[in-house]
Amino acid sequence: MGGVGDVMRDLPLAIARQGWQVTMATPSYGSLHLGGEASRLRAVDVAWRGSIETVEVWSVPGDNDGVRNLAFDHPLFAAAGAGRIYVSDEDARPFASDANRLALFCAAAAEWVRREERRPDVVHLHDWHAALYLLFARFDPRYEALDAIPTVFTIHNLSYQGTRPLSGDESSLASWFPDLDVDLDAVADPVHEDCINPLAVAIRLADRISTVSATYADEICRPSDAAAGFIGGEGLEQLLAGVRDEGRLVGILNGCEYDLPRTRRHGWARLLDMFAAQLHDWQQRDPDNEAHGLALQRIEQLPKRKPRHVVTSIGRLVAQKATLLLHGDDAEGSPLERLAESLGRSAAFVILGSGERRFESRLLAIARKHPKLLFLNGYSEVLADPLYASGDLFLMPSSFEPCGISQMLAMRSGQPCVVHGVGGLRDTVRHGVTGFVFDGDTADAQADDFVAATRAALALRAGYADSWKAIRRRAKAQRFSWELAAQRTIDELYRLDHE
Repeated sequence: MGGVGDVMRDLPLAIARQGWQVTMATPSYGSLHLGGEASRLRAVDVAWRGSIETVEVWSVPGDNDGVRNLAFDHPLFAAAGAGRIYVSDEDARPFASDANRLALFCAAAAEWVRREERRPDVVHLHDWHAALYLLFARFDPRYEALDAIPTVFTIHNLSYQGTRPLSGDESSLASWFPDLDVDLDAVADPVHEDCINPLAVAIRLADRISTVSATYADEICRPSDAAAGFIGGEGLEQLLAGVRDEGRLVGILNGCEYDLPRTRRHGWARLLDMFAAQLHDWQQRDPDNEAHGLALQRIEQLPKRKPRHVVTSIGRLVAQKATLLLHGDDAEGSPLERLAESLGRSAAFVILGSGERRFESRLLAIARKHPKLLFLNGYSEVLADPLYASGDLFLMPSSFEPCGISQMLAMRSGQPCVVHGVGGLRDTVRHGVTGFVFDGDTADAQADDFVAATRAALALRAGYADSWKAIRRRAKAQRFSWELAAQRTIDELYRLDHE
């Protein structure tokens, strides 16, 4: 689940360490309740598509007594296959399958809260996935008690809004809850008035809105501008600017775990062996993936002695993460190609990631042309942790970045980063102090500045060892604390009774 999953794993534990009792609820996706220690608590009956559906609620043990983990189980939650969290629907019906599952989950969560003997002091909703809980808290008379419970809504990524039709589709508000009488002005998408926008619902109806960095909180109050290469409010900027002006919007930077066993910094030959082992495993599971075979060939051809620079990048291959890395056409060459060509034999590039087919195909085409570019088409923590620990320079040229975790993980291991000066990247990396930051007034300018910043960073590493070591040392010393994030969450979001 990406960054949301990291937050849902770490933030509840940090809040519990502050003395709070935390209950975390999630769909089971057909698998989360199947652990040997899980136990069934009870079932809740939910009005769904004009009838009653029963959703079972399971308790799943965790690592801290202050956090209770609940998995809500129903056949719909595993309709795409047990353990599969997201479904890629056809372009004409975006979010349809996921919205069906999450609408039922939100209804079940509202029913669970209504039936709890001790109701929570605050309900904290995360992203569009949980936003429809507010339909019941605000509009269903049976859930009047929920309306009095303060609600907090956190935006992790504004580019995913979960928008669906109000009616006329199997995945629509009228289909899910035909008897629910809502205020259409409160639920409608600001641009497409015949649709429900879960993010807009939560922005309008929650008591407090947060996002995961101060800079991103500012950016989303401004309109996106494609010509300037700026990603902002994505159609919700007026709503968010209003929330900001009301004092309901706050940016709280996510944290990173530091009290973990140190990952060993592996030698180059050992890294290549680890890459090969993982690639053989991936190849057995997906023998038709050309990227695996090419990467294995490259490993055989690469020198066993470490290149001067090992440049790394780890992340999902989606528009947010890959657009700038691969910006431009084949004639002018992408920033990644320009870097690979200009650095020649002195650097090896290791790209670990998977995602949209268009970006995977483009990376594969580039890897075919550049023998020192190793494209590892997948994700594996077995490889990610050693890459964070053993790389020399980490590239994170996100077009926008609400918070970002990869730059924190690289810095934690003492690997400086080249980042685009947006969102949480601007809030965590200081240019020339703990890493390198590029900007640009257009997408073309951003691509050029990215190339220039990367070349300058590697030139500094090659020619000024003391300066480079100082940047590494300061990057490694940075602390983005979950304890601070938890304390700010409690003080600025949960304690609303002082107003």
